Amino acid sequence: MADTDIDIDTGKNNAKSKPYKRVMLKMSGEVLMGDKEFGLDSETVDRVALDIKEAIELGIEVCVVVGAGNIFRGVSGAADGMDRTTADYMGMLGIVMNALALQNALENMDVKTRVQSAIRMDSICEPYIRRKAMRHMKKGRVVIFAAGTGNPYFTTDTAAALRASEMNCDVIMKGTKVDGVYTADPKKDPNAERYERISYMEVLTKDLRVMDATAVSLARENNIPIVVFSVLEKGNFAQVAQSKGKYTVVTNNL
Repeated sequence: MADTDIDIDTGKNNAKSKPYKRVMLKMSGEVLMGDKEFGLDSETVDRVALDIKEAIELGIEVCVVVGAGNIFRGVSGAADGMDRTTADYMGMLGIVMNALALQNALENMDVKTRVQSAIRMDSICEPYIRRKAMRHMKKGRVVIFAAGTGNPYFTTDTAAALRASEMNCDVIMKGTKVDGVYTADPKKDPNAERYERISYMEVLTKDLRVMDATAVSLARENNIPIVVFSVLEKGNFAQVAQSKGKYTVVTNNL
């Protein structure tokens, strides 16, 4: 499919699109592994932090939700015989670890940052308070939401859609290892084509796994577009936030 710059809201070509005002960045924990098989890769964390800094310097207000798949997955823990609730809480603690690592990288780049956790742990981060988070963002601080929703059985995708709705974000930017949503797995099918735009309902009915069904439904209900892009490419976050480069938009405005 053609590589064009498309305005995410209108679907029209727009080479001079203005950056979004407020963005939710959702990343999996695996993104922070780099080439490792487990844990955190400091160079990758720094590179992601630099991408966020570039967006902040454009005047974009940024909040972040990151998963914990590089440390522990509640679902896989439950599959191994662990109690699902216990496994999910362990996953939430992994999310806090990733949030603190990203905060440290951002602070080292002189980007003011706050971590707000859905589970209270006041000695290391703030509790989640919606109005306080919004004030932080208005002051140019990056807010990293940790510990998911604070409830077991809910994914970080759902946490991202929930916080994006609460923060009145203009868009949910889902940073993945590929540059959009494809008709099939592009790593397995060389003929797979990338969607430029696709509806929430198509994502759900075709089971495209952009985000989990609860997250997609919540975004649809609140009319928040989901933009799927490759977060592995240096500087891509700020570019896509300006409607430039390759990505797929999930929206009702087709």
